[in-house]
Amino acid sequence: MLLTANQTRLLYERATVGHFAILAVNADSPAAVVDCLEAAKQTQAPIIIETSLWQLTGRSFGLGDPILGLARYLTDLAVLSNSERYKNTPVVFHTDHIKGPETLAILTAAINGIPTNLSDQEQRVFASSLSLDSSELSAEENIEMMCTLCSTAEARSEKATLEMEAGVDKGVTPPSETKGIFGAVEERHPGHLALWAPGVGTQHGLDDGNHIDSDAIQKHQELATEICSRPIGLALHGSSGLSNDALQAAVQAGTAKVNWSSESLLIRSSLAKRYFETHSEQLSRNHPDFKSTAMDNGLQSFIAEQYIPKVGERIEILGGKSKAPAFMAQLN
Repeated sequence: MLLTANQTRLLYERATVGHFAILAVNADSPAAVVDCLEAAKQTQAPIIIETSLWQLTGRSFGLGDPILGLARYLTDLAVLSNSERYKNTPVVFHTDHIKGPETLAILTAAINGIPTNLSDQEQRVFASSLSLDSSELSAEENIEMMCTLCSTAEARSEKATLEMEAGVDKGVTPPSETKGIFGAVEERHPGHLALWAPGVGTQHGLDDGNHIDSDAIQKHQELATEICSRPIGLALHGSSGLSNDALQAAVQAGTAKVNWSSESLLIRSSLAKRYFETHSEQLSRNHPDFKSTAMDNGLQSFIAEQYIPKVGERIEILGGKSKAPAFMAQLN
């Protein structure tokens, strides 16, 4: 079931209070999306499917047009999530690493809804939660963009469910930034912020030296919660390469959402490489199994067999296993 913004805010609060984190996979293709939903279904866990600008503009979705990519991505996910197969799986659609001159256009469309049928503008599907990439923004620009998103939601008499970030790859963010940046948005538009993503020592990518400061997580989580007078969990960027113990410590310190991209891509691409290496004989024009081997289903089935358990393991490490039934019951 694709969650609304209000339902997603409730899920983030539940994770924060319950000391578990929701896995957020930066899914690079329709096949990756399906595999993540399947892993969540098998583990009875909520799952966050998130997309960055490079997915929205990539060949699988937008072909250079991020709004078209958003429409294709979000509509396809809505159809899957609301199908009989996944109707009991809480699914969040989240925007991740959206930056550049089209940022507000993309995120405004996500808040206002994407038409599922261009001939009927009343049928729309909406993003569950949003964030933007602040790495190239000043503090003031970051605040103003977030406030613009809040105003967009308020124009529809809604509250957005927002993750705000600052200095993710710049070491540990000082608490003064939580007060100055996060606090400024909450003061001007109370109730929209649901997650805070400060720097806690991690780095995006596959750096073997990746590490995390659990004490910083706890301090920022407590401060953000104090500022908002409601439970605010932290969103952890740059989780690839962290040990299981480090991830679990981060969750216990107040992390409610864990982004997973580089390591996920490495697993899928390594399996694709192995598939073509081990099936090279079948990929000759006269082989009787050529067509079934060459079709995308052959490759994606091979990847799914080993990737889905990896996603399930990650979900379990973060404490998300078996958390879906109680949350769905709460919604009903």
